[in-house]
Amino acid sequence: MTQSRWHAVSEWPLVAVAFVFLGAFTWEVLGQPVGVAADVAEIIITATWFIFVVDYFVNLFLARPRWRWFYTHLLDLAVVVLPLARPLRLLRLVTLLSALHRTIGRGFRDRVIVYAAGAAVLLLYVASLAILDVERGAPGATINSFPDALWWAIVTMTTVGYGDVYPVTAIGRVIAALVMLGGVALLGTVTATMASWIVERVSSRDEQSQAATRREVAALSAQIAELKAVILADRSPADL
Repeated sequence: MTQSRWHAVSEWPLVAVAFVFLGAFTWEVLGQPVGVAADVAEIIITATWFIFVVDYFVNLFLARPRWRWFYTHLLDLAVVVLPLARPLRLLRLVTLLSALHRTIGRGFRDRVIVYAAGAAVLLLYVASLAILDVERGAPGATINSFPDALWWAIVTMTTVGYGDVYPVTAIGRVIAALVMLGGVALLGTVTATMASWIVERVSSRDEQSQAATRREVAALSAQIAELKAVILADRSPADL
């Protein structure tokens, strides 16, 4: 099996697994289950993460050249290895973005805006969950509820930063930096796409205008040629 064939076979199952992971993570953060329920949530999260581990190693095995794929996908390796440490579990959320990118991230410019909008909503949601997971209950924490976390994610992603709520933990500040970078990247993508669309429209208008001008010049040249022929036909041989 080739790597492209594996992507074609696995992309939709991975999207489904990613949403299962997001649902379990949401339940764990917002529902705060205890006892057996907490164990079930953790088992689901671990199982979905293991599926992405398998996907990583299958891609590595099928990649040609393998070494080039390895060093160009170091983020995928980090997602596989780092979540083994409890404080870095939020990196598992990257697997959701990676899985969705396989299916909706392969478009032309007319799909970029839709993709950017979907990515922005997803980033807001997962950032809210991640910051709440690490900040809630910390000494001096200002983010102790999902509405506070969502408000923080919005003002951070848009780089407004009112400062009324803010992370106090080291991991929370790492999340804040990533959210700011993600917001700037999405804004840049949308801006570049809009600029490209405007340039294309102006170029199209210029081409249409130039084509119309050429048609008018050709018609005028034809009229001049006809008028010249008439004038020459009306003149007598003695005038020539």
